[in-house]
Amino acid sequence: MEKLTNKEEEIMHILWKLQKGFINDILAEMPEPKPHYNTLSTLVRILEEKGVVAYKAYGKSHQYYPVVTMEAYRSMFMEETMQKYFDNSFSNLVNFFVKDKQVSQKELNEILSIIEKNKQ
Repeated sequence: MEKLTNKEEEIMHILWKLQKGFINDILAEMPEPKPHYNTLSTLVRILEEKGVVAYKAYGKSHQYYPVVTMEAYRSMFMEETMQKYFDNSFSNLVNFFVKDKQVSQKELNEILSIIEKNKQ
């Protein structure tokens, strides 16, 4: 599975939320400025070609649904991010957020608690 563009990810988030939808359903969930119907339709077809979206045909209309779960995509994305930017090191990842002051002591304690629970 390849990394999606920002716009493709935006569409996937909508489909994960809706679980299935026609182009108009997806368009209704998009923030302003909304893309043109044909542009959105093209992007959804690209997602289909990438194998992350499929559809059920109703005559000439297609109802699209995600084939890849958010969890599967997130896992792939995080593995890639860990490899590219953090040398496959969870401690490097946590260190990045701690140095940037984006993780509070409370959150660090929660992370440690989760790690301890999963060791058992």
